[in-house]
Amino acid sequence: MNVCIVGATGAFGRKHIDAVLEISDVNITALVSPEQDKRDELITELKLEAVGYTELGAALSKDSIDAVILATPTQMHASQAIACMEAGKHVLVEIPMADNIEDSYKVVETQKRTGLVAMAGHTRRFNPSHQWIHNKIQAGELTIQQMDVQTYFFRRTNTNAKGEPRTWTDHLLWHHACHTVDLFQYQVGEQANKLQALQGPIHPELNIAMDMSIGMKTPSGALCTLSLSFNNEGPFGTFFRYICKEGTYIARYDDLFDGYDNPIDLKGVAVSNNGIELIDREFFDAIRTGREPNSSVASCLPAMETLNELEKLLEA
Repeated sequence: MNVCIVGATGAFGRKHIDAVLEISDVNITALVSPEQDKRDELITELKLEAVGYTELGAALSKDSIDAVILATPTQMHASQAIACMEAGKHVLVEIPMADNIEDSYKVVETQKRTGLVAMAGHTRRFNPSHQWIHNKIQAGELTIQQMDVQTYFFRRTNTNAKGEPRTWTDHLLWHHACHTVDLFQYQVGEQANKLQALQGPIHPELNIAMDMSIGMKTPSGALCTLSLSFNNEGPFGTFFRYICKEGTYIARYDDLFDGYDNPIDLKGVAVSNNGIELIDREFFDAIRTGREPNSSVASCLPAMETLNELEKLLEA
């Protein structure tokens, strides 16, 4: 199977490149990035037999490309995902599939019409820590009472995960909250029906809220409390506390601990401890077997609908 990675020189483009290189029978045959020098250096550094393109359209015209991974700015996700499917390519689009509900519906409609595999990069579903929790829930061994989540970064300037200047602006709601909104609804098996949301002042230059507080409740009574900030000085990332009837667990990306910070053995949960690699493996396996993947754009649509309702509350 031949894959094209778009946004190859960005922070998550490189993460997907490294992940795909761990997967047998998948070839990286094209990299797309407007940063031609960095892109070509990457091809040389990794000894890839890949062609470099500056525009996605040029790569989509190649019959030799079977699938595309989009690691591009959020604002481009929907239009590029649709373009990939219209060109007959399976697509994995990084989270979120869109930054508004209207485009989210268009992405899902295009997938249904074309019948191609289309996934959204909701990596939290695939992190071994969250998979362990999900397996316990499915087996009836855990019941979530509350998820308490902190998403913290220090981004008072427009920089990416590598600390490099960005040409686009990130968003606490449509990107970072999307991870938790989807994971909460995925873990409890319900869409939240009661919501609350507050945000701090809008940054005068970035034109986004730098702090946000979100609350969700499902029909069965499960709660999620989510705090997000671009103003946090200290360790960054997202930290999840699962408060269950049967115990408390703390997930830090691919690692899991009990409520007393004792590590949980995740051996055997998945074939890798890398959530990015696991979501890429799911993408290619779904293409090979002709099935709907976990985190298909259709299955992630409820999260986008909840984000839309939260946005209405913030605007009000």
